[in-house]
Amino acid sequence: MRVKVKLFASLRTFGPDEQMLEVPAGTTINDVVHILAIPETIRLLRIVNGEHRPADHHLQDNDELALFPPIAGG
Repeated sequence: MRVKVKLFASLRTFGPDEQMLEVPAGTTINDVVHILAIPETIRLLRIVNGEHRPADHHLQDNDELALFPPIAGG
């Protein structure tokens, strides 16, 4: 199945800011994070098709996964 992955801010060091990945059925967000070699020490905001999802969320064909590092503002 194909999943569109978007990386934001400092996560762009782990790949293009937007890419299509071919992954097997049953792939989770955490699996994609490992594929991209993003260290587990980086906390992530995970958005699938516009909705916040946990790391163990199973992705579906044509999902859009957006990954954000922690963002502080003020």
